Amino acid sequence: MKYFVSENSIVRNIWGKADTVLFIFAGAAAEFALNKAVDWLYFTGNLPADPLARLFSTVEYSKKILFSKYDDALWAIDKITAIHKGVETARGMEIPQWAYRDVLYLLIDYSVRSFELLERKLTDNEKGELYDVFYRLGKRMQIQDLPQSYNGWIVTRENHLKENLVCSNFTIDLYRQYRKHLGTGRYLLLKQVQMLLVPNQVFKLLNFNSLQWLRPALWLYKLAKQLKFDWLLKEAILPPKYKLQIKDLDN
Repeated sequence: MKYFVSENSIVRNIWGKADTVLFIFAGAAAEFALNKAVDWLYFTGNLPADPLARLFSTVEYSKKILFSKYDDALWAIDKITAIHKGVETARGMEIPQWAYRDVLYLLIDYSVRSFELLERKLTDNEKGELYDVFYRLGKRMQIQDLPQSYNGWIVTRENHLKENLVCSNFTIDLYRQYRKHLGTGRYLLLKQVQMLLVPNQVFKLLNFNSLQWLRPALWLYKLAKQLKFDWLLKEAILPPKYKLQIKDLDN
């Protein structure tokens, strides 16, 4: 049976663990807030209205692509493309190609950063394999000017971080929504995770402070994973009504 991502792929290993997926989207939430094209997310109103629902909607499509049969994965990718085209039609303008690349790039970057923070360093071959999956996804979405290799992506990624991020009123409002929907305690935890993950450019633009109390606690979490108590910590990250969705993140 043919899959879009092979069954023994490192990509399935990364995206098949709830804690890694949650960390990926914690990092993405920081960078989304700074992106110069974040107004597109405000046009539909879905992200500011309910950031957590948007998170699990995005995760659901990601899982369909990474863990489905080849044709089903293509269907999911085409569905995502159609949704974006519908938004473009409604607004009467096209989403910039650099904005499409930005989203693809941050998913690649935070996949690496999250897995390496929680598990181990990835090999060069594994990074190349990860990039190949997202490259094929991007090509199917007709995203232009994608680098041919992981090493080429590294250079382009740095340029995007320098050129396409800014702290704006959208940034401030989006973080206000994060706090509203998560509650103060979980919001502070989110920011701690983000401090561990984000590139320097994102760290500086969000004016994060140097008080990082989560890093010393990571070894406790890793110990909890070995003792099979990590589900308690996963449920602590998000509100109780998302308990089932959190458990579903583990494949």
